[in-house]
Amino acid sequence: MHTLPPSEVYAALGTGPQGLPEAEARERLHRYGRNVIPTVRGKPIWLKFLANFTHLMAILLWTGGIVAFIAKLPQLGIAIWMVNLINGIFSFWQEYRAEKATEALRQLLPTYARVLRGGEERRILAEELVPGDIMLLEEGDRISADGRLVQEAELRVDQSTLTGESHPVRKMSDAILRRDLARVELPNLVFAGTSVVAGTGRAVAFATGTASQFGQIAHLTQAVGEEPSPLQKEMTTVTRVVTVVAVSVGLLFFALAALVAGMGLTEGFVFSLGMIVAFVPEGLLPTVTLSLAIGVQRMARRHALIKRLSAVETLGCTTVICTDKTGTLTQNEMTVSNLWLPGRWLKVTGVGYAPEGQIMGDGRPVPTSVAGDLRQLLLAAGLCNNARLLPPNAEPRRWTVLGDPTEAALKVVALKGGLDLEAEAEQTPRIRELPFESRRKRMSTIHQAGASRVAYVKGAPSETLALCTHIRLDGRECPLEDGVRSQVVAANDDYARSGLRVLAVATRPLPRDLTEYTPEAVERALTFLGLVAMMDPPRPEVVEAVEKCHRS
Repeated sequence: MHTLPPSEVYAALGTGPQGLPEAEARERLHRYGRNVIPTVRGKPIWLKFLANFTHLMAILLWTGGIVAFIAKLPQLGIAIWMVNLINGIFSFWQEYRAEKATEALRQLLPTYARVLRGGEERRILAEELVPGDIMLLEEGDRISADGRLVQEAELRVDQSTLTGESHPVRKMSDAILRRDLARVELPNLVFAGTSVVAGTGRAVAFATGTASQFGQIAHLTQAVGEEPSPLQKEMTTVTRVVTVVAVSVGLLFFALAALVAGMGLTEGFVFSLGMIVAFVPEGLLPTVTLSLAIGVQRMARRHALIKRLSAVETLGCTTVICTDKTGTLTQNEMTVSNLWLPGRWLKVTGVGYAPEGQIMGDGRPVPTSVAGDLRQLLLAAGLCNNARLLPPNAEPRRWTVLGDPTEAALKVVALKGGLDLEAEAEQTPRIRELPFESRRKRMSTIHQAGASRVAYVKGAPSETLALCTHIRLDGRECPLEDGVRSQVVAANDDYARSGLRVLAVATRPLPRDLTEYTPEAVERALTFLGLVAMMDPPRPEVVEAVEKCHRS
């Protein structure tokens, strides 16, 4: 599918630019099924109920009760059975209630998709999407099926649900002939479960439900068997040991009663049964269940839903926690923390997307002598940018972003530096963009600045620095000598060793006779402006959480 040009994609999937007719969509829904990930059918409820009365420890207690009746100890037999019955009912009710709560959460919000059918835009349930439907994509949309792009405009997609990478991926509609790319790396395909962070596009769905990439991953996770918890394994071992010991002691005392005490067979048998019953740990099972139930309630007060009682003990036995970093340990809000201009190391205060903070040099606000060069750096970073900052409202009550988090961080630092980016964008409107490419590792924008035109470039430091012939210093463009170039490389290495992500920013006044805005024509003889170093700050509660993990 990815090797076809957009014009041939429609024919390959049996559709057209106007989308599927409604009748054809209904027929395909019947043929391919609904666009859902079917859950593995669990045990019937009656089997789940019986499972709480038929595990090894429960069988031991049932047997102990029978033995107690045979040994003419009916009160003890009834007590053992009642303990077993109450424990089983309680365990079943806890798991049943948690399962129903999980199911309610899963069905809380239906998902919709915008499609083109019969030339008309329709909003349908995502589960009614079929192969051949044309999906209409824009910022904020969650993609409901795997699709082949046929149109796009600056489309960027967050594929972290599939790849774990939080940085948005630039998409394109051109045919891709390379064979060395994994399916999820193909830039002309979009996938179910991912979301659009910037731009717009149209994609023809070719895989829905379990046939999608997300569906195949879900199928693999559902096929994983459920391992017994450490506690369940220990309880099984204890039950076997108790059974062997109880029966062995019973047989021993039966022999002693007959051979030493001179008891009759009936009396000796009843006596040995009493010894066996004495070994039955009727209090162990309710004690364990009650302890786990207390743990479940404590977790519930912390808004954690436990589906199985034994999971509480499994969590308690955990020695290593493997966790995602972005958005879990960190705030998932890229923040510029450092700026480098020739010979000047600047710090940026404030965390997150809120434009609150200052740019500091030697512990003081940036001096006037630096402000001119700094302004050019921030202007280039703010205009060579497609992110949108959204101020707080009723929900959510914090600054949010549409677009690439890295570009959002650049806009925030420009605002912290006092720039009015909306006014700047009106004065120097963008007329062309050279999008970021993994091959170039750069992005450039061309702007109309009065009667002239100027290019702003940002990208990987080594690749961008290699294209620079000058550097801005104290308001002047000076030749970029080897000594200064080494300083830039050293600053980049220093930031990288600190775990920061670094971008280089450059500019170039374009000649009036330049008519073709290709990367080769624009991204040359650049003037280096500076380095921008950023991080994804840790969540405030992470330090305390990690300390608690070490103490537990």
